[in-house]
Amino acid sequence: MKRKIGCLHAHYSNIEYIQTAMASDEWEMVHFVDPGLMNRILADQHFDETAAKNKVIEQMEWIVQSNVDAILITCTNYIALLDESRLHTTIPIIKIDEPFFRYVCDIAEAQILLFTNPATVEGTMRRLHQFAAAYHKPTSHIEVRVIENTFELIMQGNKEQYEQEVSKYIRDVLVSENNKRVSVAQLSMVDTARNVEREFGVTIGNPLHSLVAHMDNILIGGK
Repeated sequence: MKRKIGCLHAHYSNIEYIQTAMASDEWEMVHFVDPGLMNRILADQHFDETAAKNKVIEQMEWIVQSNVDAILITCTNYIALLDESRLHTTIPIIKIDEPFFRYVCDIAEAQILLFTNPATVEGTMRRLHQFAAAYHKPTSHIEVRVIENTFELIMQGNKEQYEQEVSKYIRDVLVSENNKRVSVAQLSMVDTARNVEREFGVTIGNPLHSLVAHMDNILIGGK
């Protein structure tokens, strides 16, 4: 019998990425999508963080009660807001950013970490610095950049224009700053990053690469 992995997404576009990357005879991906919280955070700078944390706990409890064997959270903002001490469950909680942090921290060269969602940056970088400190890894060589005025496009379902804007930005960086490594921090950027990667013959880090190996270790090796 397949194991069920409950996937919490902030946008419907993430389903395809995870479904394709994690296709397996070993588990079934069950998707839970709630773009409402991200929309509220983006629209209201004064939105209470406690209310946001309560919403994430509510989402997680709903998934736990759906008889899943593990939970995968694909939204870095949801991960940053999650207070696990309030969640009463023994099932594994897999956070997409942690394997990615390990990849990023293992790169010694100057590195540009790209985002499109400005609301995700603070929480993600706070967690990255905590992760790096725990493993005694430096982060001073990691530069964060936000590709401005693009995340609204994907939230509105305008994926084609979103990918065009992200692709142009990454190409420009690779041409003008070819001495730096580049990684993208969000799932919505993965397809574009892979296309540019093939075009330029370089490696562009993304959260899916490291997630697949991590899931194998936890869900297959841990049987």
